[in-house]
This record gives sequence, C-alpha cells and structure tokens, in this order.
Amino acid sequence: MNGVCHFEIPSRDFGKAKKFYGELFNWQFNEMGDEYLLFNPPDGVGGGFSKGTEFTEKPGIIVYIEVEDIPAIIEKAKGMGGECLHEKTQISPEHGFFAILKDLEGNQLGIWAKS
Repeated sequence: MNGVCHFEIPSRDFGKAKKFYGELFNWQFNEMGDEYLLFNPPDGVGGGFSKGTEFTEKPGIIVYIEVEDIPAIIEKAKGMGGECLHEKTQISPEHGFFAILKDLEGNQLGIWAKS
C-alpha cells in the first residue's frame, strides 16, 4: 500500500504511442475506448495513455499511488497545504476509484483505491 500502482502519459495519437513504446520497450496494449489506452510492460508498473486532461490543470505524466482511503488522504493533503484538483471518482466497478491532488510545489499526483 502507498506504492506506485499506475501512471499516465498524455498522448494525442495512440498509434504513434503504440509504435514508439511497443517497439522501444515491448509493451502490450489494451484499448479502453477512444480516450484511454492501457499499457502493460513485461515487468514493473503498468499505466495508460490519455487523450484527455479534463481532470488535471496541465498536461504531463501523472503518477498514481495506491491508498486505502481516498477521502482520508485528500483531507490529510489539504491539512498539509496541498490541494484536491479532482475529487474521488469511480473509473469502473472493476477498475476502482481515483482522485488528483496537487502537492506543495504544484506537481499533480494521482491516488487510486479499489473502493
């Protein structure tokens, strides 16, 4: 718990992303609609390519940390001077929930939990 569990890379062209990362790192891909493309490396933490930035303030790679209780982490971050950019939202029943925080330096950080 509290380790990196997922990360997102912005991409306007999934075809280019698949070609570059697939050939460079031998990643496998699973499309999840027009806006999201999951990738699975042979070893290590997987993630996704996202066309949308509706949950973030600026484009950039987002690292997701697995937590047990998203609302508790949001409140703790706020109490320490951080911000919540996007409240707890369900991805899907099988993929759990996420939220987006901003740290004290302005970096965006995702948090994820199964429930």
